[in-house]
Amino acid sequence: MEPVTQVSGRAYPWGAKNIDTDVIIPAHWLKTISREGLGKGAFETVRAQPGNIFDDPAYAGSPILIAGDNFGCGSSREHAAWALVDMGIAAVIAPSFSDIFSGNAFKNGIIPVVLPQEAIDRLIEVTKTDIVTIELETMTVTTAFQDRFVFALDAFRRQCLMEGLDEIGLTLARDTAISKFEGAMHASRPWIEGRSGYAGIAIDGDRRT
Repeated sequence: MEPVTQVSGRAYPWGAKNIDTDVIIPAHWLKTISREGLGKGAFETVRAQPGNIFDDPAYAGSPILIAGDNFGCGSSREHAAWALVDMGIAAVIAPSFSDIFSGNAFKNGIIPVVLPQEAIDRLIEVTKTDIVTIELETMTVTTAFQDRFVFALDAFRRQCLMEGLDEIGLTLARDTAISKFEGAMHASRPWIEGRSGYAGIAIDGDRRT
């Protein structure tokens, strides 16, 4: 996972509410276990409509999606986050998110920014012509028109995003501590790893090896 401290650019000014994961990536795309290529299927049903926002050249390559309440509801498929990443989305701004989607987004390097509806409405207007900027350092969303919206994010999740640490990265970052713990366990409880020549606990006068 790549570190992210700032996301700046145009945004898809969508604002649609209750968008579930089946809309983000339809079920027939779930046959793959690869994260690559899912961007082609992202919002497939929406893209089937003429004049849809995702195929508008004005927003091509936008790294931010502005959505409505309850974004990412429905099934827990992580493919939804994979699809967004593959289409270039690095942050989603909405009034609320499904808990499971929010967790999947974080694990895949997407910033889930929660802002009140008034801020969403303002950002939708701004991004039709100008860029918006998300700063993890200051926890703000700003525009060229001096708009400044403060959002909250769990401190641990914020640190992981800024350092580019997913579960694997977090484990590797603690490699020294893990090795020390395993060494101490092997010394104090050698029977755990079945060391050759170890004489086990006596049971009814018998010795277990």
